[in-house]
Amino acid sequence: MGRHGSRPAATHKQTLSPLREQCGLCGQRLWVAYHHHRTVVRLEGLWRLTLRVRQCVNATCPAYHIAVAPDEVGAWALPQGEFGLDIIAYIGHLRSREQRSVPQIHQALQACGVEIAERSVTVLLHRYEELVALRLGDAVGLRERLAGQGGVILALDGLQPDVGHEVLWVLRDVISGQPLLARSLLGATADDLVPLLDDVRAAVTGERAEDTIAICGVISDGQVSIRHAVARALPGVPHQLCQFHYLRDAARPIFEADRHAKKELKKRVRGVRPIERPLEGQSDPSDPHTEAARGYCLAVRSALTDDGRPPLAASGLQLKGRLEAIADSLDRVEQARRLEGGPTEPTEPTGQGG
Repeated sequence: MGRHGSRPAATHKQTLSPLREQCGLCGQRLWVAYHHHRTVVRLEGLWRLTLRVRQCVNATCPAYHIAVAPDEVGAWALPQGEFGLDIIAYIGHLRSREQRSVPQIHQALQACGVEIAERSVTVLLHRYEELVALRLGDAVGLRERLAGQGGVILALDGLQPDVGHEVLWVLRDVISGQPLLARSLLGATADDLVPLLDDVRAAVTGERAEDTIAICGVISDGQVSIRHAVARALPGVPHQLCQFHYLRDAARPIFEADRHAKKELKKRVRGVRPIERPLEGQSDPSDPHTEAARGYCLAVRSALTDDGRPPLAASGLQLKGRLEAIADSLDRVEQARRLEGGPTEPTEPTGQGG
């Protein structure tokens, strides 16, 4: 679904110029013919780019009136792209490394202040996959990057499909962290996965024996289809269960207890919003007491919305620690107020409500 209105005014501005100022054919100076304006959304905000376009004005030159655009524009966004390459890279990171779904990626971008539709996230994810495929298509360059480490250990994993979406399978080298292959598949059977492993094996195999990089092992979540695919495509190569999945399975009882504890903690600090509402109507927002109260409310709300990343980060214990830090800060403020005999400072938000 498209936007309901126009984008807000740009928060950043940048003027880009071509690096070449002389024509490469006739040697005469390239004159600025016109300016092209472009808006690019990046993680740090909305950028308004002014592109200086130069042209050769020598009528006898074969390059006469051929536009020369700034070289740097390609590092900002894809042609006709609305979102910057940093956002595409961030989406690819969330998808391939953290295995986030499209709705979760959409929420993460909105939390960063990026105004984007969920449909656009899917489109940019496809652009990321195309860029990765293009980058990894250079088998010679890939072997050069992996040379000298004595072999590769494949990590194979696929994100469970969202409703109506394909599965994104990513193969990377554990030793260097280098991605080797990223491809979306409709299925996840052994017959679907064997060609992926064959492509990776072909990519690390050189024309000469001394250029070949050995596949020393495979790490996965132990899915049956993956085990069968590895056994068929890489016979004799050791296959081990991922340590993250070991930890996740071992920590599952603790995770359930931690989630229950977090639920009980959140019940006791749900009265933040009723405290914030009267503060929003204060006539003097620069009052230090008002700003302090707002800061404490914001800290509580931030603690409530931080879910952590189990099993390595227990969200309940994390919430407990943050709330204890807020409570200790409030206690120090109260002690200072009593010693100085000053006005009452903000008290710890408690009670029920939203």
